Amino acid sequence: MLERKKECIAMLLAGGQGSRLKVLTSDIAKPAVPFGGKYRIIDFPLSNCVNSGIDTVGILTQYQPLVLNSYIGNGQPWGLNRNYGGVHVLPPYMQSDKSEWYKGTANAIYQNIHYIDMYNPEYVLILSGDHIYKMDYSKMLAYHKEKNADCTIAVIDVPKEETYRFGIINTNPDNSIYEFEEKPKNAKSTNASMGIYIFNWKVLRKFLTEDEQDPNSSNDFGKNILPNLLKDQQRLFAYNFSGYWKDVGTLESLWEANMDLINPTVPFELKDQDFKIYSRNYAKPPSFVSANAKIEHSMVAEGCTIKGNIENSIIFTGCTIEEGAIVKDSVIMPNTIIRAGAIVEYAIIGEDAEICKNAKVGKSPSDCPINTWGISVVGTRKTIDPEQVIAPKEIV
Repeated sequence: MLERKKECIAMLLAGGQGSRLKVLTSDIAKPAVPFGGKYRIIDFPLSNCVNSGIDTVGILTQYQPLVLNSYIGNGQPWGLNRNYGGVHVLPPYMQSDKSEWYKGTANAIYQNIHYIDMYNPEYVLILSGDHIYKMDYSKMLAYHKEKNADCTIAVIDVPKEETYRFGIINTNPDNSIYEFEEKPKNAKSTNASMGIYIFNWKVLRKFLTEDEQDPNSSNDFGKNILPNLLKDQQRLFAYNFSGYWKDVGTLESLWEANMDLINPTVPFELKDQDFKIYSRNYAKPPSFVSANAKIEHSMVAEGCTIKGNIENSIIFTGCTIEEGAIVKDSVIMPNTIIRAGAIVEYAIIGEDAEICKNAKVGKSPSDCPINTWGISVVGTRKTIDPEQVIAPKEIV
């Protein structure tokens, strides 16, 4: 029997296939996708938990979990290697009565009820593993308590023209929730759900169990659990978040979020010592920059060899940019080689890829006819042959 209970534990949903990221997630789970020169996407919710005083995190994996499992390890880089609590990777597993994949976000939590019960928490924080943001969850929990809520949903104000992309939360003047709209054509508000929820565990446990017994349910938080809570007149409140937040579930949004790191007008700082973003940083030698290299307004991680020209780009660890190569407005993931004379513009290049001599990947929007431009993408371990041209929007 446990000696003590945890007030709040986090469950991080990290099992999605990430099909909209296409070749970048062909071999790895979406939360394991590299980001920002030195990180992976999952570093952000994990670091948020640590910075918020939450020391028990269950990570629910399913699709291509090998890289993610290896990356998480015992949780030491995030201070989550603990005898009681810490981080645990929770894949679907054989049970006495049946065994099955996670059918939906709610079913994933349901299959791990025993894990949550082990800590007997008052509250459970549900997180997604594909968002880039910094957030103090302890402030959201304090708000949840203040409102005597059964469920609190984090929301962010989005432009009216983008509401069709989100689940929209409609609230009363006291921020209590009266309606959910799933990707509406004509939204009543601009409060977009961030996919971050705090539940009273006893309430959530009851609704998860009832949802599992419904053969017609999609076993999803947005489609089933939250509407059922509302229908049952539980106390649901919206928590307004005003900081930087980006859902990086598409190639365009992943590229944009990386570019935001070098955009001085975007209020998102990775060097903030009061709210650190932790990662598993393997030792790399210092980067080498030759006398002929030119680097402007870019981030270059350690272990790189830079002899070419880089402008407005994110260069991850261990990359080589040969003399005469040009990289502009692009994201170059770990251990990639850009050979002499190659030009890479407005592109995402996956890990361990090679762009051979005089190849061209991507093009500036100003050089493209209207409606033909888009981010060019080269997948993990792919090779672009000498002189080969990869057009805007093309995915290799």
